[in-house]
Amino acid sequence: MTTRPDVPDRLPRAALRYAGARCAALCAVSTAATTAGLLLPAALGRTLDLLLAHAPAARWVACCAGLVLLLAVLDGCAAVLAGTVDARSTAWLRRRITGHVLALGPGADARFGAGELVARLVGSAAQAGTAPGAQAALAAALAGPVGGVVALGLIDPWLAAVFLAGAPVLALLLRAFARDTSACVADYQRVQGRMAAALAEAVGGFRTIRAAGAEERETARILAPLPELSRAGHRMWRVQGRAAAQAVTVAPLLNLGVVAVAGLLLARHRLSVGELLAASRYAVLATGVGVLVGHLAALSRARAATGRLAEVLAEPAPGYGARELPPGYGRLELRGVTARRGGRTVLADVDLVVPGGTTLAVVGRSGTGKSVLAELAGRLADPDTGEVLLDGVPLSALTHTELRRSVSYAFERPVLLGTTIEDTIAFGLTAPSPARIRAAARTARADGFVRRLPDGYATRCADAPRSGGESQRLGLARAFAHGGRLLILDDALSSLDTVTEHEITEALLAPGTGPTRLLIAHRSATAARADAVAWLDEGRVRAVGPHARLWQDPEYRVVFEA
Repeated sequence: MTTRPDVPDRLPRAALRYAGARCAALCAVSTAATTAGLLLPAALGRTLDLLLAHAPAARWVACCAGLVLLLAVLDGCAAVLAGTVDARSTAWLRRRITGHVLALGPGADARFGAGELVARLVGSAAQAGTAPGAQAALAAALAGPVGGVVALGLIDPWLAAVFLAGAPVLALLLRAFARDTSACVADYQRVQGRMAAALAEAVGGFRTIRAAGAEERETARILAPLPELSRAGHRMWRVQGRAAAQAVTVAPLLNLGVVAVAGLLLARHRLSVGELLAASRYAVLATGVGVLVGHLAALSRARAATGRLAEVLAEPAPGYGARELPPGYGRLELRGVTARRGGRTVLADVDLVVPGGTTLAVVGRSGTGKSVLAELAGRLADPDTGEVLLDGVPLSALTHTELRRSVSYAFERPVLLGTTIEDTIAFGLTAPSPARIRAAARTARADGFVRRLPDGYATRCADAPRSGGESQRLGLARAFAHGGRLLILDDALSSLDTVTEHEITEALLAPGTGPTRLLIAHRSATAARADAVAWLDEGRVRAVGPHARLWQDPEYRVVFEA
């Protein structure tokens, strides 16, 4: 069961609602600043007329000074609010995307790649986070030209008429600019994502690259899209430059037309000198294309970035049910399970039953779907068809808490999260007690080397260099500490030496009422200690039975020689 979110198309509105009060405050402050800016020319014009008439003008001079001071204060408040809105919106988007990516599980990496996800989470989220603030600022910025035209009409209708005659040209320029900028920005961000994905791959495989002496070749591969990035960037700047050039061509002509008509009206004694001054300032405000171009450019970049985030949110995330597990010993059942990856069928119609409290080893050649089966068994991913049940309950019907409390994992290359070694072992839905953590470490044969660290279990992970085998033992300890009904080991013993592997498997597979164990195995010795072995071949279960019986088949023995 998966749920496809219905919010990606409404992501900008959701971000705007989250910014809510601060966005409204930003819009109010920006509008107040625009209003003060609209009042200032009228006040200056009135002051000039009084001064020319040698009339008392002290109050109007004070009014002009007050408006200038108010403008400075409001602009400062708007800058602070804009920064706050951008930061909060970006943080909200990053939490939203991070939560969704973690809910998607392995499917997110398969669909987008780690580097691309990081690029969207860091760069695109920061760009998209500016959208609410840009929208609020744009609303206030539009008030300037509209107020300017209204003010021109109040001074004299002919002034507004002259301006409105050329206004459609400005409107067409702004519309074309917004459309072209969005396309250019989307291309730029897409190329950035490809470069980030290539860099992430190189960082993950730096030892292989260095061992092969292929540093220069990998550098060239990572930077190969750079010319395309440059072209997209230049295209973006050309669009913005062309829009600005066209605007500065049209706007002065409109200003000149307004001032010329105002001069004629002054000559006919229909306007005063102060009104002429005010009209010239209002014409500049009415043609505030430079401000609008900047806001539209920011909004276009934010819209393109929001589209990239919406693509991630459009991927359906697993849904959870409301059921709890009944009493049981962890009977695992796969019914008609089929899984596809990248258009290829990895598992096909798999039927498998693991009795509660027993151990099943899953073996097969590389690429036969062992790790995918492990993902499905604990619902790190959902099958394309079929279902997986634990003690008779479909995993998709369980609550998130019940599922994660009942299934524990250990992996071939565990990612050790947490500040200290103890945090690493305790990492999970619930925190085990210190005594349980140490008992799990002893079972995983990790207690000895942990105690030799400078601060034992309190040693910071960053200060505790580890071999691959030691990391695997800490991953095993984490799985053992959390227990549950089902323990899944995805080749989690592969880096251990033979003696340590033997000791752990002996402790793990000791007779008793332990959890059900599903082992992805590559060594015949590991398979031999399991109660039964499931032999996968080309995505299907070829045979299930004791290792000793399967060993009679020469093709089965070849699996461990590959």
